[in-house]
Amino acid sequence: MPIILLIIALVALKYFEVWKFAQLSWWWITGTMGVAFLWFEFLEPMLGLDKRKAHNVDEQRRKDRVKKAFEDLQKRK
Repeated sequence: MPIILLIIALVALKYFEVWKFAQLSWWWITGTMGVAFLWFEFLEPMLGLDKRKAHNVDEQRRKDRVKKAFEDLQKRK
């Protein structure tokens, strides 16, 4: 995600011609976009980072369900 924020910032600074970013070539920004594309499409799935995030979300849902079930059980007693 930080690389996406960097790209947005670079595009805005270049477009509004802020400071030294006015002379920055669009190729640097395009290159950064290419790196982001390669990361999100190839490297992240290859390293399993996308599955790890999904697994963490599922694990948190399971913990919340168990906690709620125990709370409901305590209320019944």
